[in-house]
Amino acid sequence: MAIPFDYESLRLIWWLLMGVLLIGFALTDGFDLGVAALLPFIARNDEERRLAINSIAPTWEGHQVWLILGGGAIFAAWPYVYAISFSGFYLAIFLVLAALIVRPVAFKYRSKHDDAAWRSRWDWALFVGGFVPALVFGVAVGNVLVGAPFRLDSDLRAFYDGSLLGLFSPFTLLTGLLSVAMLVLHGAGWLALKIEEGAVMERARRWGRFAAIAAILLFAIGGIMVATMPIGYRLAGVIDTAGPSNPLWSTSVPATGAWLDNYARYPWMLLAPILGFAGPALAYVAIARRKQALLFAGSAMATVGIVATVGLSMFPYILPSSIDAHSSLTVWNASSSHLTLWIMLVVTLIFLPMILAYTAWVLKILFGRVTLADVRSNPDFY
Repeated sequence: MAIPFDYESLRLIWWLLMGVLLIGFALTDGFDLGVAALLPFIARNDEERRLAINSIAPTWEGHQVWLILGGGAIFAAWPYVYAISFSGFYLAIFLVLAALIVRPVAFKYRSKHDDAAWRSRWDWALFVGGFVPALVFGVAVGNVLVGAPFRLDSDLRAFYDGSLLGLFSPFTLLTGLLSVAMLVLHGAGWLALKIEEGAVMERARRWGRFAAIAAILLFAIGGIMVATMPIGYRLAGVIDTAGPSNPLWSTSVPATGAWLDNYARYPWMLLAPILGFAGPALAYVAIARRKQALLFAGSAMATVGIVATVGLSMFPYILPSSIDAHSSLTVWNASSSHLTLWIMLVVTLIFLPMILAYTAWVLKILFGRVTLADVRSNPDFY
């Protein structure tokens, strides 16, 4: 079977596709998580909570497909990464899944019983379903940046030496809070587009202003820590970018500031951190000027920029090891076979446009603001 792309090109294409899928999840389900995390702080009574909930109720389920696609892409294209991260981070992943499982139950059950205490409990469950994944996803990204505590033996068997509490350090907690600030800002941006003017909108703007400032400060502090702390890895020796996948055939060394190397090597990558700072700043200005569309555009720019900064900074690393740098996983040494990457690319090129078209169509059909009058009169609303 003739494959039109060489092995190196397919590895690069799948690295880009994985980034697209993760950014797609952050952009779509990100504002769902952000609205849920904002719920206790922007809504004072049942009608106001229903107004916020029904701004995301028609679309949140469809956005889960991006998370599934991201996990599937890692499984298909980077099996070593999937095996080590999903087993090593098992308890953290279980925590996220538990929160995500609570979320649909809360959506469906909160209105089944007309009782204030009943609804309040489910509304707090919605908050947990938004805040916990936002925080843990950020903590996970922080752990990827500092390296996971795993090693590979000569038979490529993986051994993970970490624990759930070991995932939380000052740097990873900072990245977790950055993730929360980023998604809260994105949730505020979505509410600015989707709900009517009123008290809920005003509170969302207020929290969006705080989130924008927090995102800028945390992103800057994180950058300083990456530049000055022992965080980062460099490849040593000759790298065969088209060779067989074997993590032990390449060598890595820890190096302070190594995650900044790519910006000198490829200056165009600076666009990502620029967006990471410009997005929250634009959102802050938009809040002050009451420009709803501009606020959402700014929050989306922040999300794309911050997520892309991580991937571009680490390239070609995907999952470095903090206890045995030699075992670190990269784009070049941890991918599936040439044929597997090609077959999965064909499948992706068929189904990804369908998902994009479906998502765009749903958002177009459901475009429009949710009002308190809708909440009071529409029997299909939660």
